[in-house]
Amino acid sequence: MNFSEVFKLSGLLCKFSPDGKYLASCVQYRLVVRDVNTLQILQLYTCLDQIQHIEWSADSLFILCAMYKRGLVQVWSLEQPEWHCRIDEGSAGLVASCWSPDGRHILNTTEFHLRITVWSLCTKSVSYIKYPKACQQGITFTRDGRYMALAERRDCKDYVSVFVCSDWQLLRHFDTDTQDLAGIEWAPNGCVLAVWDTCLEYKVLLYSLDGRLLSAYCAYEWSLGIKSVAWSPSSQFLAVGSYDGKVRILNHVTWKMITDFEHPATITNPKIVVYKEAEKSPRLALGSLAFPPPRAAASPLASTESKYNVPNAIWIWDIQKLRLFVVLEQLSPVRSFQWDPQQPRLAICTGGSKVYLWSPAGCVSVQVPGEGDFQVLSLCWHLNGDSLALLSKDHFCLCFLETEAGSVQPSDSWAATGRTCA
Repeated sequence: MNFSEVFKLSGLLCKFSPDGKYLASCVQYRLVVRDVNTLQILQLYTCLDQIQHIEWSADSLFILCAMYKRGLVQVWSLEQPEWHCRIDEGSAGLVASCWSPDGRHILNTTEFHLRITVWSLCTKSVSYIKYPKACQQGITFTRDGRYMALAERRDCKDYVSVFVCSDWQLLRHFDTDTQDLAGIEWAPNGCVLAVWDTCLEYKVLLYSLDGRLLSAYCAYEWSLGIKSVAWSPSSQFLAVGSYDGKVRILNHVTWKMITDFEHPATITNPKIVVYKEAEKSPRLALGSLAFPPPRAAASPLASTESKYNVPNAIWIWDIQKLRLFVVLEQLSPVRSFQWDPQQPRLAICTGGSKVYLWSPAGCVSVQVPGEGDFQVLSLCWHLNGDSLALLSKDHFCLCFLETEAGSVQPSDSWAATGRTCA
């Protein structure tokens, strides 16, 4: 494992391009694009104000920079550095900006979610979509880029509209049986749309592309409900994280629960491996005494139970066997964790100067080298899984790793759960 030199960074804004050739980072109002292999600067763009959001187009030819305070979006071209685009929302303001899947349209959400403006970079045309709902996840695109689903709120009711992304024509419009819709997400195969309600009402609704209600799921009533929802890569499972501390797995055939994963404070099963981070005391000189004295390492046979703090732990589940496989207990609350795109390997950071890697072979922690205290607050994988960008408050660096021969895209074999502290 090797590390690059440390570069300046602002706002944790650092992203690999979708094709894996470039790395974009922001330093206040400047956008820096580097070659991933050499880390040499390829382009340096200057924006009109401090950048608050960046996003690559799907083909990696353009990158947008959003300045929400100014209501501005600037778009830069890698192929034609002299070309640029400026979008000013004016008095309407700006709270969100994203690319369409074709990489030639930009969707801007105005303040108070009054409307979404669709700007075309090719024809310079403008389209407007009314009544977008301010919620946790109100826009979702199918993976093939053909359709967009939008959560709407009008006349005190929730609706979902499905648009064709090629011409932004309305394909379907239907109301949802929700009190206060919190989020929507397409299955990876684009056949089913998951809709979930506010945390005050436990409800997951599954809709087909034509707006038919396929199923509704409710685990319990009269208590805080859904916290998060995630599809498996194959679209065969839907994981629903709840405020009762359980993750429920629904199957795609009957949309019934096939199992639930609990997160107990005590592990008693001897087949479950628990990795516990421990501080290693420096080697003492002869005659010196550690104060307080280090605790003796407990023998594996001394106790059959392990207790740990929930924000400091990550649970890794074997989906094929539907059981808990490993628990990782950190000394500090977990800030971020992310799967390797190519193999079952999990990267974790806790806001300290170490990065942690887990695979079925074991778990390691690595100190990030460099002067000062490099506190890793976030991380992101390169699409090949051979490098990892580590982000701190004011800097970033790359961590280069070895990849296993014959690695494949992740399947439904593993799942990781945890509570991150932003």
